[in-house]
Amino acid sequence: MVLSVVAAVVLSAAAVDDDQLPADYQLKVLRHPLGGSDAAGGGVVGRTANGSVLGVDSIPNFSSYFYYPGLVPTSSGGFPQFTWPYTMVGRPPFGNSSSDHTTVINAPIVPVTIDLRNADGSPRYCTNADGTQVRMVLDGSKDLSAVLASPIFQNARYGSSDRPTQYTDAVHRAQFFKRADDDWHTLLRPAVKTPRTMVLIRGTYRFAVDASCNLVYVLVNADAFGSLLFPPTAEDTSTVMGAAENAGDVTTRDISTFLFNNTYLYIPDAAGNPADCCILGYHSYDLEPGDASNGWRERRYVMNYSSWISPGLFGASFTDITALSHELSETFSDPFVNNATPIWVGPNGLCQNNLEDGDVIEGIPNATFPLTLNGFTWHPQNEALLPWFAGESPSSAYKHAYSYPDMTVLTSPAISYNLDCATPFTLAKNKP
Repeated sequence: MVLSVVAAVVLSAAAVDDDQLPADYQLKVLRHPLGGSDAAGGGVVGRTANGSVLGVDSIPNFSSYFYYPGLVPTSSGGFPQFTWPYTMVGRPPFGNSSSDHTTVINAPIVPVTIDLRNADGSPRYCTNADGTQVRMVLDGSKDLSAVLASPIFQNARYGSSDRPTQYTDAVHRAQFFKRADDDWHTLLRPAVKTPRTMVLIRGTYRFAVDASCNLVYVLVNADAFGSLLFPPTAEDTSTVMGAAENAGDVTTRDISTFLFNNTYLYIPDAAGNPADCCILGYHSYDLEPGDASNGWRERRYVMNYSSWISPGLFGASFTDITALSHELSETFSDPFVNNATPIWVGPNGLCQNNLEDGDVIEGIPNATFPLTLNGFTWHPQNEALLPWFAGESPSSAYKHAYSYPDMTVLTSPAISYNLDCATPFTLAKNKP
């Protein structure tokens, strides 16, 4: 999850520690680096699908492809590729398999509290001017009711569905609108699970507090965060995800959310300072070995880390469920984080070669889609649709759109680029 939004950040208490951020510190969202046929040509979205990926114990998924000549980056340059296979969540939207209609996937939510500690592991406190002390923790459970009441899990009206549905399903349906039956849906069934705590040792985080010594946000070293989130072995219970897996709170059949409050990640410079900040969420999976009980299939626990975003930290419209909507939509379109595409450049200047539909749009002025539901205006992110990545013209998506729910964000398909992210890819230029 990356954005180019910059915003002045908030308040600090009177006493300032060396790892406390000043009141004028600037939060921004970290960009990802680069991990048509002819420039005038277009692509084609396939109309057939296979079943779930073989040999993998995980969520329901299907595989298909699109055709659009492009380049595959390598360490020594790049080589042309024409057909781009992909795997997505749910049942296929086309062919006989669409008769299975709706897929419902369990979506456990594990709230995670951040517990700041001193270098020796003792609890850390913030001291007010009057001498009173406040324990430095960020409660991951405080936003649960809001998240459950949001368009992520509650139904709202969208043009891509005949009936009210969830946000991720509306986007998923939009990109296959001309292929899928009216009753093809992919829905999430939320359930709150046992809260977990992530203990951070001083030196792995930075923080800001308000005038009453309450934590406003915490910035965490991305490497330290990952080591505390993902288990090193299948039996581990010391990490957040390891504990949830071994307790049965999350399984390979789930799309699991690890929900934090205003907890963002940074990539440190040589001195350990937050040089590149901020990552507000990501999606991935925890890979564990199989055994005889599951037919010797590798286990993939599909997950996302997402932070609830308080108003004002990243601007007026980048708030509440923006990160969560981004990560869950990308999970639907790229659950195993391996869907390659031709090299594309988004309107935000981002250059990538993967099917990460939120990254295309993040950070631009109309990146989010204000949606009022249950008396509150939410800010899910707009997403790029599959026909955009496929260079398809006209788009086979809902109303020929390339983005959704706001169809005006992207009005033409992606161009397939060369490695320089500047010149369009052409077959003649790249023939051996």
